[in-house]
Amino acid sequence: MNSKDLLARVREDNVKFISLQFTDVTGAVKSVDMPVSRLEVALEEGVWFDGSSVEGFARIQESDMRLVLDPNTYAILPWSPAERRRARVFCDIYTPDGKPFEGDPRGTLKRFLEKLRARGWIYNVGPEPEFFLFKGSNGGGIHPVPHDVGGYFDFSADDDAVRVRTELMEALKEMGLDVEVGHHEVALGQHEIDFRFADALRTADNVLTLKYTVKAIAAQHGLIASFMPKPVFGINGSGMHCHQSIFDQNGKNLFFDENDEYKLSRLAYHFIAGQLAHARAMAAVVAPTINSYKRLVPGYEAPVYIGWAQLNRSALIRIPRYTEGRHQSMRAELRFPDPSSNPYLAFTVMLAAALDGIDRQLEPPAPLTNINLYHLTREERAQMGVRELPGSLAEALREFEQDEVLKDALGPVTTEAFLRAKWAEVEEYRMKVTDWEIQRYLETA
Repeated sequence: MNSKDLLARVREDNVKFISLQFTDVTGAVKSVDMPVSRLEVALEEGVWFDGSSVEGFARIQESDMRLVLDPNTYAILPWSPAERRRARVFCDIYTPDGKPFEGDPRGTLKRFLEKLRARGWIYNVGPEPEFFLFKGSNGGGIHPVPHDVGGYFDFSADDDAVRVRTELMEALKEMGLDVEVGHHEVALGQHEIDFRFADALRTADNVLTLKYTVKAIAAQHGLIASFMPKPVFGINGSGMHCHQSIFDQNGKNLFFDENDEYKLSRLAYHFIAGQLAHARAMAAVVAPTINSYKRLVPGYEAPVYIGWAQLNRSALIRIPRYTEGRHQSMRAELRFPDPSSNPYLAFTVMLAAALDGIDRQLEPPAPLTNINLYHLTREERAQMGVRELPGSLAEALREFEQDEVLKDALGPVTTEAFLRAKWAEVEEYRMKVTDWEIQRYLETA
């Protein structure tokens, strides 16, 4: 869609306002709203804004930034009332001298994908974001209360959650997502809506769209939607497993090899090896919050140990079993990202790690077939050479600081902004006094 097409669509859809959207370095969606009468000028000249207060953007002395609209990302916000119908367009960030801003997360992914396009390849990602629906105002208490009592794939003919999830799926389809399935997840109040894989940039846009659409529709029902990785102690947390593949420009899946035991090509093996090699540093970006590491613990179906396998959900990377004739679906499922991540930065480091494995022709270790890693002792894992993911955000950040491949992929501006924001989060948490500490030490210390 070009600018002329967009203007025609806006008139046809009777849109009154446009939300120009982008993210800060942490993945929070930012928006500059304008009446539709200003759209034509905005498409020609961009829209100036003050970036000094946006996490990871410019300092005060260099605060002017320009939004450049991407017409291909136009979508009506279906929850907006007809008389004030609103649409959104994602934007790229430029500096006053007309250059792409190096700290723009969307621009960071776009620049890295250009390197892949030069090889004639396309990086496809199919994420599975999980989320919780909680009662509004937490049911009158302090801690979140799940909205329903369903379990994994449960069905009820009169399930309130089903009605909300159905409305969510309809809204997402209206916004251009190719929704495949929606279902109840393992934990109480936990849900998942999956949409069809696409190239990494479009998929990252779709992840953001899904997150704020889910929150908006849930709020209309008096509910709180949360993509927090581990909002409730003692039950499964929310992940965002990412199914990945590389296609050529003709649409051929380059991960498939008919003659291999697992139907994987050499390219796929190198891809897997690269992600395993950089997994500990990657954690800082794909599991980027203090709370992320409350999810990445044994016993709740989240990966903890670094390895790969087919049909082994305790492994970091899982290869789904091949079905005859479905070679285009050959993929590698990375299981430790969570939906609190900035998808633009997450997909950038995931691809950077994989390309490093491809370029250096790294070989993965032996697959962890028929092995439940959770049941092995630390000594047994050490004998097998199986490493662990970091146990905290601080540990992950220290790993990331030593990984030149991933830092180079994000670029110095984004890397510095990301580390600054995340170390500030670590320090803030370090000084907080938690409920657990009060219960543990108040009377015993």
